[in-house]
Amino acid sequence: MKDYLEAQEFIVKSPRKTIKQAYQIGLIDNGHIWIDALSDRNLTVHTYDEKLAEKIVKDIVQIYYPEIEKLYDKLIKEL
Repeated sequence: MKDYLEAQEFIVKSPRKTIKQAYQIGLIDNGHIWIDALSDRNLTVHTYDEKLAEKIVKDIVQIYYPEIEKLYDKLIKEL
């Protein structure tokens, strides 16, 4: 996402700003899901709670992965 935005001459300095900019230009549809994914990613770095890990894995499969696929499809169409 960041590379794409920078190629479009946007300046993004953080993952959160990258997500916000991608949402603003319509690259992604569900900005809140991407923010949730970022928050979960940050949690997994510092948490060793097995139940939390299981919840995040479930969210990755059911919620985040489909959004990544949508982004991938949009980017492929740009090529």
